[in-house]
Amino acid sequence: MNDPFNVGALDFSKLDGILPAVVQDDTTGEVLMVGFMNREAVEKTLHDRKATFWSRTKKRLWQKGETSGHELQVVHVTADCDNDSLLIRAIPAGPTCHTGSRSCFGVETSPSLPVMHLLEDIVRKRRIERPQGSYTTKLFDEGTPRIAQKVGEEGVETVIAALQGDNDSLRRETADLVYHLTVLLAERGLGWKDVERELEGRMKDRG
Repeated sequence: MNDPFNVGALDFSKLDGILPAVVQDDTTGEVLMVGFMNREAVEKTLHDRKATFWSRTKKRLWQKGETSGHELQVVHVTADCDNDSLLIRAIPAGPTCHTGSRSCFGVETSPSLPVMHLLEDIVRKRRIERPQGSYTTKLFDEGTPRIAQKVGEEGVETVIAALQGDNDSLRRETADLVYHLTVLLAERGLGWKDVERELEGRMKDRG
């Protein structure tokens, strides 16, 4: 979650006590939905780290996933320059739309997703849903030590392929390594966004 968020700076006066909140997938950047939040919904979202909204029809708070289980795990909350709307970056636990679609705006609005982020999205879903017969589920069930061991094994095999000059094998082993690293990051509550931020920080530090 971001640094302490100043709820007091928000301007709730323009829409009679509520603000529009755009929810964006933290991994892919895809816009998932738009909801409305009053002050209590914002405070609960920040406290629980799960997206909570104000229903304009039912006149009550509702938390995404309270009945479906498809909650939105909040990563970052940002207000716009006028402090009268919010951007919520979140990790979805399944479809966001009540129709069963990933996004309330339909797949045609999805950006072109890098394969790494698509892989990460699949891995995160496996971690939440734990489908039987899935190799990824098996790794998560075995926990960090086993996943880390697999990363080490794949790392060694990648080195061997490189030293042997076998580019086909190097490509395959690198893919295996990246997959297991993705699983390890997810197991530890991290993702490639965190790695990207680390690299960006290093580039800034080194000019």
